[in-house]
Amino acid sequence: MEQPRYRRVLLKISGEALAGDASRGLDFEVIGRVCDVIKECVNMGVQVGVVVGGGNFWRGKKDGGENMVRVRADHMGMLATVINALAVADTLEQKGVSVRVQTAVEIQGIAEPFIRAKAIRHLEKGRVVIFGCGTGNPFFSTDTGAVLRAAEIDADVILLAKNIDGVYSADPRRDPDAVKYDSISYDQVLAQRLEVMDYTATSLAMDNQIPVLLFALKDPENIRRAVLGEQIGTVVS
Repeated sequence: MEQPRYRRVLLKISGEALAGDASRGLDFEVIGRVCDVIKECVNMGVQVGVVVGGGNFWRGKKDGGENMVRVRADHMGMLATVINALAVADTLEQKGVSVRVQTAVEIQGIAEPFIRAKAIRHLEKGRVVIFGCGTGNPFFSTDTGAVLRAAEIDADVILLAKNIDGVYSADPRRDPDAVKYDSISYDQVLAQRLEVMDYTATSLAMDNQIPVLLFALKDPENIRRAVLGEQIGTVVS
């Protein structure tokens, strides 16, 4: 059996990635392929925590705009992440993977409240733990929520699965001369204002010295490759 490089990982999946090409809603074919790879990682002995975004349903302030109070718009975004968390959990369970959903905002009858010790115990028992509601606070992104949970569960690395295959010097969709980095430091990301994560998330990861590996989720096998330590995407450390 292949030997994983990491013992415990925090996988962050954007909501848009779960929607596939539709960009809205849920694509269960995509979710199924992602869950197949998560199962492979669990079978290799890797402890997997997952944070899901909610952008395939609602993007907080970006969707609320001037029509809503920011706090309420962000609360709606937290609920969107719970929809995604439950969808991923159900798909994993159908594949025989033991899973728990924990939320930063208590939702009795639907998910467990986030409790650090309990989350770590689930991981140690081989269960996938899916964290919903981000940090549980408005004004903070789910990227920040992912870094926070990674720090709390002592994750070895944050696997940032997005719709882009790495960190570039500029937006590759707009600038054909944009250069992709194999590795880059947090200081460089902040100084160059590169869009890896928002600045709060980047600073939190830097302060806690947690490496971030950003790669494209278009090929879900990239999750397994990342866990095995293969050269994909961009490492921020």
